[in-house]
Amino acid sequence: MASASRIVKAVIPVAGMGTRLLPATKSQPKEMLPVGRRPVVQYVAEEIESAGLKQILFVTGRKKTAIEDHFDTDTELVRLLSAADSHTLLEELNYTETEATFFYTRQSTPLGLADAVSRAEKFVGDDHFVVALGDSIIRSDSGGGFLPRLIDAHRRSGAACTIALEEVDPSDTYRYGIVRVASGTDQNGPFEIEDLIEKPAIGTAPSNLAIAARYVFSPAIFEAIRRTAPDRKGELQLTDSIRLLTQLGHPVYGLCLRWGERRYDIGNFESYFTAFIDFALADEKYGYMVRQYLKRKAREL
Repeated sequence: MASASRIVKAVIPVAGMGTRLLPATKSQPKEMLPVGRRPVVQYVAEEIESAGLKQILFVTGRKKTAIEDHFDTDTELVRLLSAADSHTLLEELNYTETEATFFYTRQSTPLGLADAVSRAEKFVGDDHFVVALGDSIIRSDSGGGFLPRLIDAHRRSGAACTIALEEVDPSDTYRYGIVRVASGTDQNGPFEIEDLIEKPAIGTAPSNLAIAARYVFSPAIFEAIRRTAPDRKGELQLTDSIRLLTQLGHPVYGLCLRWGERRYDIGNFESYFTAFIDFALADEKYGYMVRQYLKRKAREL
């Protein structure tokens, strides 16, 4: 029987084509675009490791081998930097020295996020597990981070699925998966979700609470995916599979990002530019110089 008492496995779907970021993503994964001094997916992996999860499965696709190369040790590069006494640069490679074990599987045909998650069924087995989208960074200004809170909420609720949520402008709800909750729900803690709608038509959203790229699942999600109907593009949407969980009587809970926690969705150039600027400004080594440059630049605008 599946147990949520100890969650150690995470799945990072990275098989999307990233067409909204062309031409930058024509020959490289969008998850490898730099935000500050690191690629997007490195922030995601480090977030997962910091939460204590040590088994990480990447669900990849075509032209995604750069992700596997990034997390692999490059002995030749280490040798060259060591010979040149480039200790500062060697420190930048410390992320490859980790207790986590990385696994890779392939989604050869882009059939939707739910299909990508289904590729993790054998990896997961009977365990509850985390799904963290590889093109979204969640930044926390407080100690501990958001993901441990999400995992703890999942354990305490006994849910089959616990979803990260963020408040969005009501005029933008058509861009997201949106949830419906009971009236009077206290959004300061985990709360039960009544329904989910993927990209509702303008003016029809049941709330302004959008799914925010982090999930904790029980293995029940795999049966729900198998029973999910494809959308009009022929893809399996994870929001539809979670909705089916609720219809089958499985409890689904949500947990909102709180003050000091922010999601950066690297899905288009506007959000990518915003993320890069924010992380560059916060950089310990180069942030001061970037801030001074922006102050000078602002006077020209």
